[in-house]
Amino acid sequence: TLPGGMVSTMNAILVEDLLSGSVPVGSQTVVEGWVRSKRDSKAGISFVAVHDGSHFDPIQAVVPNDLDNYESEVLAITTGCAVRIEGELTESQGKGQQFEIQATRVEVVGWIADPDSYPIAKKRHSFEYLRTVAHLRPRTNTFGAIARVRTTLANAIHSYFFERGFHWINTPLITASDCEGAGELFRVSTLDLMNLPIENGAIDFGEDFFAAESFLTVSGQLNVEAYCLAMSRVYTFGPTFRAENSNTSRHLAEFWMVEPEIAFADLSDNADLAEDLLTHVLTRVLDERENDIAFFQQRIDGTVIDRMRSIIDSKFEHMDYSEAIDILRQSGEPFEFPVGWGLDLQSEHERYLTDKYVGRPVI
Repeated sequence: TLPGGMVSTMNAILVEDLLSGSVPVGSQTVVEGWVRSKRDSKAGISFVAVHDGSHFDPIQAVVPNDLDNYESEVLAITTGCAVRIEGELTESQGKGQQFEIQATRVEVVGWIADPDSYPIAKKRHSFEYLRTVAHLRPRTNTFGAIARVRTTLANAIHSYFFERGFHWINTPLITASDCEGAGELFRVSTLDLMNLPIENGAIDFGEDFFAAESFLTVSGQLNVEAYCLAMSRVYTFGPTFRAENSNTSRHLAEFWMVEPEIAFADLSDNADLAEDLLTHVLTRVLDERENDIAFFQQRIDGTVIDRMRSIIDSKFEHMDYSEAIDILRQSGEPFEFPVGWGLDLQSEHERYLTDKYVGRPVI
């Protein structure tokens, strides 16, 4: 039996549990993962850093040269090899981490056929390069951290709504609706594009799979609103698609979206819910993914922690559309896009309101 409800696969314990102190020092343990790095000392000891994706840091295994396969296998281990290591969890004598494994058995589950050409070396890689080795990039610090943060985000979103009596509605991904023109649509069709059925000069979609035009969803809003008028508090959370050919961080072809609906609520209720959800989710991420966010702060965006904390600690400013337009008109700022009642607010307008005029989040 593993302490603390830890996850075990074939008696293996997650690196996260080993490094967090959940496993008592002196315990016999098994870790399974991939070699991040290995160092052989002149004293006849090898230091193998193993990661399994559960934690930002790998755990170090200290491997003595008296193991039966030390010469034949341990010395041949390279970055990327899959290993299963058994041994005793001890307090680390070196710097960098609190615990390590004194190995009593090392099994190489998978070898790297050509170590010299293994594309994920222990160094910093550009995102452009990692796109060329997409099957291995989850082993890097950045993509591992992204995956763990997304896991926490998804769990925080679902738990937030579940604890407040909301029902999660799985809305269709394939639909015939454009959901109030929310975005350009990706078409879904099984028709032969080289031999389209034509009737009266137009494509006969009656011959298509659904006997009608169909698309990837741009929003689950239409479906979830119907459930709202039967179940009071509902939300949808899943992938949506927009065929907007704009290469900016604000326009993605595919992304996940949260859409809550509350019966008998007004706009103020909706704003309060959005603020509470956002602060709840960000707090969970900072509390549970400290190492990953610290890595982002160091390597990706030096302001990320301050910005997250400012959102958590600040009371959101509630402002209606007409008030925002008046403030922007009187700002004297040389905006690139025009300001006028009835026009959409652009990113530069939103940044002025939050960063300069109010100095905190605006909703």
